Amino acid sequence: MDHKDFAASLDPDTRKALTRKSTTAGLRHLFFHAAYLTLTGLCIALLPAPLWQLALIPHGIGLVFLFTLEHEATHKTPFAASRLNEAIGHICGVLLLLPFIWFRYFHLAHHRWTNIPGQDPELEGAKPATLKQWALHVSGLPYWISQARLLTQLIQGKAMSPYIPETAKPSIVAEARWMALVYLIAALSLLVTPALFWFWLLPVLLGQPFLRLYLLAEHGDLPFVADMFQNTRTTFTWPLLRGLAWNMPYHVEHHVLPAVPFHQLPRAHQVMKDHPPVSGKLSAALLFL
Repeated sequence: MDHKDFAASLDPDTRKALTRKSTTAGLRHLFFHAAYLTLTGLCIALLPAPLWQLALIPHGIGLVFLFTLEHEATHKTPFAASRLNEAIGHICGVLLLLPFIWFRYFHLAHHRWTNIPGQDPELEGAKPATLKQWALHVSGLPYWISQARLLTQLIQGKAMSPYIPETAKPSIVAEARWMALVYLIAALSLLVTPALFWFWLLPVLLGQPFLRLYLLAEHGDLPFVADMFQNTRTTFTWPLLRGLAWNMPYHVEHHVLPAVPFHQLPRAHQVMKDHPPVSGKLSAALLFL
């Protein structure tokens, strides 16, 4: 049974229950993520050296894992309220240099053609094959360089891949331009106070390697086939990390049933337990090995 057969086999009541959105559940989880960032932010602000410098890393991890919330928002599933999904998606996009509207079409193309060479846009960049390439990839530097280049091209109306519909292009260009304005204002603020440097810019640089490692686990070293049970990996990790990742370690479940909101993915995992996906347990010591 491949993923399409499994999805088709679900009875209507189970499918309805799994795909039910909840603004309450979304706000509760958003409060948890915000509380984590508040706690780590207070550690940066109040602890003596060198403890506050060490707190930059967990703070950065909390910031970069907002990627999983933005990702969820591309599916319009974190909240039942559509406007809240859009607003949160845009905010996360600004924090992570990842234009939300553009990313929605990029990500939906990834879902449509998961792990199919020449069609899945996530495969456009070569995966690290050597230790040197792996270290560079995990550093996050290629990500920041490529995103800065992408934003520059989008501002000019370029970098419009085939998966982006004509109707979306004006909105994508407008979003890129107002994001550039936000970054200009943020840069100017550094002339007055270094607050954004310590609470946003440096932490996301330090946290990005952890997100790169996590993302490698989702589809890395898996077959280039269409079956989501074979080309996607569910991983098991600490509850805190799973929470910061908005349950996206349940990644097979998400790909087989992308309309299932984050808070229902553990239940989807139970529904799929007789159809075990490719999976791996993440190391408690090194997080992602």
